[in-house]
Amino acid sequence: MSDRLLTSGELARALGISHQSITNYARTGQLEPTLTTPGGHYRWNLDDVKRQLRELNEKRRKG
Repeated sequence: MSDRLLTSGELARALGISHQSITNYARTGQLEPTLTTPGGHYRWNLDDVKRQLRELNEKRRKG
């Protein structure tokens, strides 16, 4: 597990989705960032986000 926190842009590239999608997921509470900077920027742990996405997909399937 990497301890390095990613910016939203870096996370989006790692996941193959848009930066805007990451921001929307955070703003709507679908994903929880590891850290929010004093300036309001999100920082993410890739492994944690992958876990959150798996859980979100499981909830949607059971929905």
